[in-house]
Amino acid sequence: MSKQPFNEIDELSVNTIRFLATDMVQEANSGHPGLPLGAAPMAYVLWSRFLRFNPKDPKWPNRDRFVLSAGHGSALLYSLLHLYGYDLPMSEVKKFRQLGSKTPGHPESTHTPGIEVTTGPLGQGFGNGVGMAMAHEFLAAKYNRDGHDLIDHYVYSIVSDGDLMEGVASEAASLAGHLKLGRLIYLYDDNSISLDGSTEFAFTEDREARFKAYGWHTLTVHDGNNLAEIEQAILDAQAVTDKPTLISVKTIIGYGSPQQGTNKVHGSALGVDNLKKTKEFLGFDPEKTFFVPDGVEDHLAEAGKKGAELQAAWKENFDAYEKSFAKEAKEFTTSENGELPEGWDANLPTFNVGDQLATRQASGKTLDALRTSIPWLIGGAADLASSNETPGKPEDSFQPGKFYNRNIWFGVREHGMGAILNGMASYGGTRVYGATFLTFSDYMRGSIRLAALTKAPVTYIFTHDSVALGEDGPTHQPVEHVSSLRLLPNLTVLRPADAYETLESWKIAMSRLKGPVALILSRQKLPVIDQQKYAPASGNVQKGGYILSDSKGAPDIILIATGSEVHLILDTQAKLADEGINARVVSLPSFELFNQQDQAYRDSVLPPTQHKRLGVEAGVTLPWYKYVTAEGDVLGIDTFGESGEGMAVLEHFGFTVDNVYKRAKALLNK
Repeated sequence: MSKQPFNEIDELSVNTIRFLATDMVQEANSGHPGLPLGAAPMAYVLWSRFLRFNPKDPKWPNRDRFVLSAGHGSALLYSLLHLYGYDLPMSEVKKFRQLGSKTPGHPESTHTPGIEVTTGPLGQGFGNGVGMAMAHEFLAAKYNRDGHDLIDHYVYSIVSDGDLMEGVASEAASLAGHLKLGRLIYLYDDNSISLDGSTEFAFTEDREARFKAYGWHTLTVHDGNNLAEIEQAILDAQAVTDKPTLISVKTIIGYGSPQQGTNKVHGSALGVDNLKKTKEFLGFDPEKTFFVPDGVEDHLAEAGKKGAELQAAWKENFDAYEKSFAKEAKEFTTSENGELPEGWDANLPTFNVGDQLATRQASGKTLDALRTSIPWLIGGAADLASSNETPGKPEDSFQPGKFYNRNIWFGVREHGMGAILNGMASYGGTRVYGATFLTFSDYMRGSIRLAALTKAPVTYIFTHDSVALGEDGPTHQPVEHVSSLRLLPNLTVLRPADAYETLESWKIAMSRLKGPVALILSRQKLPVIDQQKYAPASGNVQKGGYILSDSKGAPDIILIATGSEVHLILDTQAKLADEGINARVVSLPSFELFNQQDQAYRDSVLPPTQHKRLGVEAGVTLPWYKYVTAEGDVLGIDTFGESGEGMAVLEHFGFTVDNVYKRAKALLNK
C-alpha cells in the first residue's frame, strides 16, 4: 500500500468526527466524550485508509470487521457510521441516548446498521473480535481455493485500559496468541485513565510484555494524534501474518478540552463552555453544533465508494468460483444466509427402549450426526470434552495450519469461550456451540447475557446438571443455575428427560436462527422413554411442556417435572394408580417455550381448575410456583448440595419415588 501524505482535509475530518461525538454527548448531557476526543485520529486512519466496507451493504461477507470494544465511547462509532455513509441520519445522531433512537448509550448490533457486535461490558468486544478472527480462519480454510479467496480480510478493534483489565480479555488474548491469528489487529487507546482515576493505582504491569508472552506482536504509537505514525503501525501490523497485533496508541483522554488527561472527562458531558473552549483549541467554530464542514462529507465518502468497488470485484470472483466449485458455493451461500442444508435432520440417531443413557451421551450422539450434516457447525469445550460428550480428539482440533477442523480446543477459559462464540455467531457463516459443566456457566454469564440480548444463535451444552453430579460436592453441583438462566430474556433453556427429548432439544437449537439455547444435560444414565407407550418427544418438546402420560380419568393431581426427575413422577403415577388415584404426568423441558404457547394449549396441559399440582426438580423451587399455584407443592433443593455418590445425594434430598409419592399424598389430603 503506497502511503499518501496527510493534509488539512484529514485533520479537519478528524476534528469533525471528534465534535460530532462530543455534541452528541452534550446534547444528551450524558455519555463519554473523553474517548472520542482522544481516539478519533486512530479511528479516522483506520476507517479512511484501511477498513474495507460498503455502507450500502453492511453485511458484505468479505468486509473488514470493526469492533469498538470500549463501547462506552459509542458516540465515536455513531459519528463514524454517520459520516462514512451508513444509514444513520443526523436526526438519529441528535437523539443520542434517547428512548427509541438508533444511537443508544452503548452500541447494539441488532439496533444500528454497521455495528458488528453489542459492546459495553468491558472485555467482551475484545473476545468477540477473537471469535471473528477464528471464524475468518475457519471459513477461509474451508472455502478458499487458488485464485478464489472468498474470505480474505482483517478484524480490527479499538480497546481500552478497562478492556485489558478484564479477565475475559485475558482468556481470549491467550487463545488468540496460541492460534496465531494474524488477521487480528487491535488498537489500544492507551491513555492511562479509567473511570475512577489514573491507572497508576491498579494497572501498572508491562502490557507489551504481557501480550508478547501471549504470543502477540506488539507495536507502540507514541503520539496518538500523529496520523502518519498510526498509519505506519497498522501497515507494520499487517505485515506480520502469524501473530495477532496489539498497537499501543498513546493518547490523551479528552484531548483539547480543559479537563484533558483526567478522569473528569471520561463519563460526563464537557459542559457548554468547556465544549466551546475545546472547539476553539482545535480550530472549530465554537458556536456551531452537529456541524460537518464543506468537503468533509465528500472526502469521507471515498472509503465507502472504494468498498463498493471491492465488493463488486468480490462478487465477480464469487461468480467465477461458483462455476468451478458449485457444491462449495452453495454451502457458502446457505451458511451465510443463516440457513441449514437440506436434510440436516435426516440421519439423527435412534434409541432403544430399555437402554440407559445419560442425556449428555444422547447429546453427543446427536451432535455427531449434526456435524456430519451441517458442515459449518463448529464448537468445543472448556477442557471438558470427554465429560461434556463433545468431539475432543487432539488431531481433529482447530489449530494453526488446521483451521478447517471444527473442534475448538478452548482450554479452561469459560468466559473467553462465551465471548468468542458470540463473535463467531455474529460473523456469520457458522453455527456454534460451547460446552462446560452447568455450574461453570457462572463464569461465562456476561457473555450469555449478551448472546441473549443480541439474539445470537449460540448453543450452550451444560452437562452435570444437578446434585446427581455426586462426589465433587457442592462446589460443582448446580442448584440455582437452571432457574437463573431461565430469567434471561431471549434465552431458551431446555432440560430434557431422556435421549429422545435431548434429540428434539438439539433440533430446536439448530432451528432457532435467532436467540441462544442452553441444553441442560445429566451426568447420570436415564432410561429411554417408550415413544409408543407415552407421548412422543417429537412435536411435543417444541411446545416446552406436554402431557407425557395422562390419567385414565380426570386427574386428581398433576405431577410436573423436568430432566431426570421426570422418571420419578412416571413411577409415582403408577404407584398412585394402584390406589385408584388419577395422576397426570407433565414433562416441562422448557419454561420459555411453554410460556410462548397460547392460553388454550397451556390450559389443556395444566387445567386452571386443578390446583393439586406437584413440581419436581433438583434445583431451587422459586420459579415453580407459577406452575403449581399457591395450592400446589414443589420438591426441590433450596440449599447447596452435599458430597457423596450421586444417587445417594439425590436420595438425601428426597428425590425418590417413595418421597414423591408421600408429597403427592400430602397434597391430595390438604
